[in-house]
Amino acid sequence: MSNSSNTLLGILAGTAIGATLGILFAPDKGANTRQRISDEAQAAKEKLAETAVDLKDKVVTSAVSNKENLDQQVESIVSSASYKAEDVISTLEKKLKDLKEKNKKLQKTS
Repeated sequence: MSNSSNTLLGILAGTAIGATLGILFAPDKGANTRQRISDEAQAAKEKLAETAVDLKDKVVTSAVSNKENLDQQVESIVSSASYKAEDVISTLEKKLKDLKEKNKKLQKTS
């Protein structure tokens, strides 16, 4: 995300600088040149604002998607742990039953 925003910012800045230099060195009246510079600056400002909004939207969308994915993973882990807990409890109950039976047999023989 950071690299793409830096690259996009670099491209926009380079475009604005290139356009400004091209206008400055083009043979035209000063008033026309100043107007072109003003127009180019305004266009660059609007483009940068659009890019910032797009980038913000992407970040928000990514954050929401990551949260939903994390929620699903947590739910899956909790569900899996619940089933495993049930298995452990069942196994322990069987072992306890076996131990009780062995204990009864040992008490009868004593």
